[in-house]
Amino acid sequence: MSRSDGTRPPRVLYLAFYFPPSRASGVYRARATANHLTAQGWDVTVFAAPLRFFYEAVGSVDEKLLETIDPRIKVKRPWLNQFIWDHDVRKFSRFRRQFPILAKSFYDLSLKPFPEHYSSWGLASVIEALKEHARNPFDIVVATGNPFASFASAYLINRLTGVPFVVDYRDAWTLDLFKEKPAFPDGHSAWGWERRVLEKASAAVFVNDALRQWHADRYPRQADKMMIVPNGWDPDVLEDPKHPGLEPRDEHRPLRYSYVGTVTGAQPVREMVEAWEKARTHPLLADAEFNIYGHLGFFKGGHISLSQQLNLGEDNQAGGSGETRMYYRGPVSKTEVAHAYAESDILVFLAGGAKYVTSGKIFEYMANGRPIVSVHAPGIAAAEVLADYPLWFNANSLDPDDIAQSMIEAGKAAEDLTPEVEAAALKHAQQYTRENVLLPFEAKLRSFIRRK
Repeated sequence: MSRSDGTRPPRVLYLAFYFPPSRASGVYRARATANHLTAQGWDVTVFAAPLRFFYEAVGSVDEKLLETIDPRIKVKRPWLNQFIWDHDVRKFSRFRRQFPILAKSFYDLSLKPFPEHYSSWGLASVIEALKEHARNPFDIVVATGNPFASFASAYLINRLTGVPFVVDYRDAWTLDLFKEKPAFPDGHSAWGWERRVLEKASAAVFVNDALRQWHADRYPRQADKMMIVPNGWDPDVLEDPKHPGLEPRDEHRPLRYSYVGTVTGAQPVREMVEAWEKARTHPLLADAEFNIYGHLGFFKGGHISLSQQLNLGEDNQAGGSGETRMYYRGPVSKTEVAHAYAESDILVFLAGGAKYVTSGKIFEYMANGRPIVSVHAPGIAAAEVLADYPLWFNANSLDPDDIAQSMIEAGKAAEDLTPEVEAAALKHAQQYTRENVLLPFEAKLRSFIRRK
């Protein structure tokens, strides 16, 4: 492929293990990045996880997301050793069935060079990249983590070919975001790998300043190559042809509160449920309902404990003392999420962690111009994004009484919402479209290319 002036477009290898049809939280940043680079004239090749991993090991897919990938993007899926995820004895190799302890020892030994269960995929990616590069050279490699085998792969490709690389920390490698302390003990090999990767990387990208600062403090010599590329929202999946634009709320129906996203054990679910029960004692919320759209957990079987935390009965209605009017509406494809937002009056931002957590979901929430109620620990990184959003209701506490008051105030705001306030909310959100947040990143990538 070449341009009309005879030059070929810049060629990027994008190492993104979680890529459609995965529905992991980080997949949307990867999807948007690949699409954006393609739209800006790049020749994009993505190395992603094998489909078998998504369907059999994780059981977590959104097939409709595949339809949102630019058809010009080439997707390859290097091999992954699924030893740790295979639990069906009938699918074990003959060697593993006859010598299970020895097979496990061999598997553990394979992790010594790089301490991650995805290391086989990382090595397979290096081998495949070298073959591709020999046929049609890459200009740059971009690796997004987790898993961080993608970072190691980018590092090795650079060492073997000289192709520059950039690492995108959409998640933290050596920092536990929820405990806010190092994820590995001193002396663990992950620290050496991260140091080597950052020394050779052309740039390291972080989703918020708190994460950038933590890494800058630990690796001060590499601080000048660290930059922030926040998450954003995707106009192509929020445009609902059945609901063009934001229509005025029907004042004759009860208020609808909604949480849209995956519910996990790291979130303050219990506090949210208790706050909702307290809020409903207010006359304004007497007939209000709380809808939960999304999956319960990322992995197969994870819904059981979360259903219990939400007090969900067999009919998907929360139990407890009296009728709580909390409903689990089930999974919603990313491509159909606009309808869920259109049916909501108030959005509840439920998030785990604090200082280092932004959450990609908050950008979608703002893009809908609805009142947003925060249910998370104080000091969360997302507060930087929400600070100037005119419809943010933040108790700055996980006390159910405080959260309940925020829910009531947000309900009042939804009933009294004016076009002017709504327009101000949408204007704030506009700066976080994927195109706006990725344009500086794309320009930075071009600056690293050594054009001949």
